Amino acid sequence: MAPKIPGDLQTTAMAVMPHTDVDRALEMALSLDIPFWPQLPNYSYYEDMYVQAAEHFPGSVLDIEKRTLRFSMDKFAEEIEGTLLRFDDPTLFDVSETYSAVYHRFLALDHSDRSAIRGQLEGPISFGFNIIDQDERPILFDDTVRPFMLEFMAKRINVQLARLKQLNANAFMFVDEPGLQFLFSAMAGYGDMKAKSDLDQFFTQVDRPRGIHLCGNPDWDFLLNLDLDVLSLDVYTNAEIFASYATAIRKFLERDGVIVWGIVPTGFETFQKEDMHSMIERLENVWRVLWGKGVDKERMIARSLISPATCCLVNPDRERTVERAFVTVSRMSNVLKTKYL
Repeated sequence: MAPKIPGDLQTTAMAVMPHTDVDRALEMALSLDIPFWPQLPNYSYYEDMYVQAAEHFPGSVLDIEKRTLRFSMDKFAEEIEGTLLRFDDPTLFDVSETYSAVYHRFLALDHSDRSAIRGQLEGPISFGFNIIDQDERPILFDDTVRPFMLEFMAKRINVQLARLKQLNANAFMFVDEPGLQFLFSAMAGYGDMKAKSDLDQFFTQVDRPRGIHLCGNPDWDFLLNLDLDVLSLDVYTNAEIFASYATAIRKFLERDGVIVWGIVPTGFETFQKEDMHSMIERLENVWRVLWGKGVDKERMIARSLISPATCCLVNPDRERTVERAFVTVSRMSNVLKTKYL
């Protein structure tokens, strides 16, 4: 039987966490229904999501002291042949212990009793847009580097997913793509049509189940029509605009897609302004709009997960608000399950 991402208003979260205490971060991740391995950039620059994705990527120029990640075309030319010779070696694509304090500890735990577990990797569009070469140009625009990058990142996702599936048959991956919202502004040299064909090609190389997580506001039609199994979004910020895409959402759910409703803010000031009732009301307002536009209520609840709205690394209380958001997500899930299941 094909692996299936659970729904039924269970909880998960984004992986980037503000913690510098590795044990505490892992404990919080394990407190949710669908746990994941945390990424802790405040603990080490190796844990930055772009740096983790760049491990073994030819041409990468990493300076841990200065906390910079760049790209050199000359270094790429020197390293590409050796990299290609190792393309059948899973260790080339996996996350090493140096690049994650938590990943290998997460892999050592027993997750067999969980409904699912989850991993993640920075997506190729965001990676390629943020990593710049010696000419200050994003590598996404380079017609030599980009096809290689798409294949390299797909292999990274597949290797990680295979390891997670050994621990839980329903493991799945988030491809983190914060850069997608910029594609639909005037990004010289790389437009939405190119992104669409590249992402289509990319996902044909990525094993299922797979999906995208992003916090921004992209072209939702574009995303909902990609061949994804799960879409994770910040519905707290984007509630009204997302609710206007009822037709695409209905089709996504009819293809058995799962929506992760990021509803609990993790920013200190925003979190202070809300209580559980107000956040449930905000989420149900979106749901009522969609149900009124023909989205099947029972199907949607069955294919829904609940999560925090975003990651947050910069709160004045460090990790405290994020931890409170995780607790609130679990409480909200219980309230919503009682009401809808």
